[in-house]
Amino acid sequence: MAAFNLTHSDSSIFILVGIPGLEAAHIWMSIPFFTFYVISLLGNFTVLFVVGKEQTLHKPMYLLLCMLALTDIGMATSVVPKALCIFWFHLKGITMDGCLTQMFFLHAISVMHSAVLVTMAFDRYIAICNPLRYTTILTNARIAKLGLVGLTRAVLFVLPEPLFLSREPFCANRIIPHTYCTHMTVAKMSCGDSTVNRMYSSVTAFVFIGLDLTLIALSYGLIIRAILRISSKKAHLKTLNTCTAHICVMLISYTPSLFSILTQRFGQGIDLLVHIILANIYFFISPMLNPIIYGVKTKELRDKVGKYTRRT
Repeated sequence: MAAFNLTHSDSSIFILVGIPGLEAAHIWMSIPFFTFYVISLLGNFTVLFVVGKEQTLHKPMYLLLCMLALTDIGMATSVVPKALCIFWFHLKGITMDGCLTQMFFLHAISVMHSAVLVTMAFDRYIAICNPLRYTTILTNARIAKLGLVGLTRAVLFVLPEPLFLSREPFCANRIIPHTYCTHMTVAKMSCGDSTVNRMYSSVTAFVFIGLDLTLIALSYGLIIRAILRISSKKAHLKTLNTCTAHICVMLISYTPSLFSILTQRFGQGIDLLVHIILANIYFFISPMLNPIIYGVKTKELRDKVGKYTRRT
């Protein structure tokens, strides 16, 4: 514990423990972290490269895939490099400004990621329920505007969190039992009254997730209603199959995220190790699997990727 003692000269430094209780196994735990991170970068940059190179893929659906890929790269990069520094080099210190910056990007990218999933659900709704108007309703320019709205929403509503925390006084014990800075963890270390700060974080988290899930549920409710009106069961499956990639991505994105948020705020009886593992799963499993899912389920994208891989 001597390494965690903070002197007056480093009073602005926080200590990221990594995964508490498993410090001896950090070097082994770095293997999946590094492997999943490399796979996620390769997969998402491949999507960006192929869509950028192929004119036939310059469509709203693939523009949304590029947005999803960018948020996946941002999420993984916000967490994994620092975690690897902890695991490999025992570089556990992080400045106050660095901690708040990491926190801002993590939460803002997560909110943006959710906005992209909502827009994808809207894309599937228009494609199935109004196919004849799809090209006029969902243009590339409109998708870009929706992406800008999602980004603006993320920045405006997440920015107050680190700003509030930057004005808080912090206690001498600045040890964070995690691989990265989370808002709730840092807020709990404040010596001042952080009730408003915590309430703001909780309310915005539940409002964003609740609103986004409601919009997604509404879109899929209308999609299911449209599918049920089709008489052919074969057509049912074919139409529903166009949504399977999006459904899979939502499940692997929202399930660990929701569970992590709920356990962090209300699961005091749940072991800390469970909290940390769930939080890390959200930030590197989803970015790794998303391009694989869309690569497997989207024939046009799969064919274009195959064209470039056969050249090598």
